Amino acid sequence: MVAQGFAVFETALGHCGVAWDERAVVGCQLPEGSPERTRARLADRYPSAREQHPPEHARAASEGIAALLRGERVDLTDVPLGMDGVPRFHRLVYELVRTIEPGDTVTYGEVATRLGYPGAARAVGQAMGSNPFAPIVPCHRVLAAGGGAGGFSATGGVATKRRMLELEGVHLEEPTLFDL
Repeated sequence: MVAQGFAVFETALGHCGVAWDERAVVGCQLPEGSPERTRARLADRYPSAREQHPPEHARAASEGIAALLRGERVDLTDVPLGMDGVPRFHRLVYELVRTIEPGDTVTYGEVATRLGYPGAARAVGQAMGSNPFAPIVPCHRVLAAGGGAGGFSATGGVATKRRMLELEGVHLEEPTLFDL
């Protein structure tokens, strides 16, 4: 995905980023630990983009992400996403996952079944692991079988996923010794 610009902005979880082209958001970046690391990650992912003031569609996305990470119930489904180059199955997964409301969760298997691909939970997990639009595509709301956290590829891993879910009022059960 080619981006023409990107911006870094502050949220309750740290500095996030958004990249865009003239039509849509082409990527998001969850916090990397510092504004400089978030900026560097965006520059690596979108080498043709330059940091600049965002146009309206990217500014609205940034404001929505910041509100979501403050714990507000925000609907980001109208943020336009540039999915050129996104594999078809991943696009289907992202479109479905975008409909999961804040505070709700589903499992990888449930996503696969809803898409008409029962048994494709791992493929859904792979799509979530390469999600370039988090949290606009709220992959943190997709859990492992049995409601476990599963994986999370953002900095901080599962701890970040848990924190994002807690902001939405979802509290996952901690595994006990007998669950391991």
